[in-house]
Amino acid sequence: MTKAPLIVFTDLDGTLLDHDSYSHAAAAPALMRLREIGAPMILASSKTAAEIAPLRDELDLTAYPAIVENGAGILPAFAKPTVGADDYVRIRTALDQVVPDLRRCFTGFGDMDAQDVARSTGLPLAQARLARQRSFSEPGEWAGNEQERGIFEQALAVMGIAARYGGRYLTLSLGSTKADRMDEIADLYGNPPRIALGDAPNDLEMLMAADYPVLIKNPHAKPLPPLPKKQAYRLLRSTKTGPSGWNHMVLSLISDPTNNKNGA
Repeated sequence: MTKAPLIVFTDLDGTLLDHDSYSHAAAAPALMRLREIGAPMILASSKTAAEIAPLRDELDLTAYPAIVENGAGILPAFAKPTVGADDYVRIRTALDQVVPDLRRCFTGFGDMDAQDVARSTGLPLAQARLARQRSFSEPGEWAGNEQERGIFEQALAVMGIAARYGGRYLTLSLGSTKADRMDEIADLYGNPPRIALGDAPNDLEMLMAADYPVLIKNPHAKPLPPLPKKQAYRLLRSTKTGPSGWNHMVLSLISDPTNNKNGA
């Protein structure tokens, strides 16, 4: 395979997609330019493959893999989503081996029906159904205290299950992150220079694994934690929000990748 000129990894909500309307229309010029130069664009999200696949089709990106469930899995190029892969079965099996008093503190998406997930996430019912179609990770509500959560996480770790707490959900997986998947996918295209775009602290690992990390302005997102000076210097920041900021930053980097100035 011919080496790509560059590769783009992008978060979705609040980044490529507008925070309120979920539209990507403002990013159309940059998306077209990426197609013209033959640069792969990789969607990378906490969403499931079932949620990402229709958007990938809509954006004409089916020829490229996508990172799903926060890096817990990959939706291969041209592939249709599958449900209940071995990773997910392993996670659910491990959950059932945790002592009952702790297990009752965790209510995963697999313990809910679609209406429960819709109430919990605020998603429309149709989207909640897609969010339940999991293959690689299990988010859930935690009802216990911090000490109990520590014991719960330790019990799962013994069985090879990693837990990450994101504020709303405790998410269980086999441990892979978006950053891990970037290496795997970039290798398919000859390891070209990487642009990564995101809007929130949970994108930071992915951003810092890129040659050109771009933080898209999002007033609704939590601020980033304090960064070491070297990382803070590398991080490019947009002044425009959502797909408008995404469009401006990508076009700027394509035209002049040596331009390390913030504020585009």
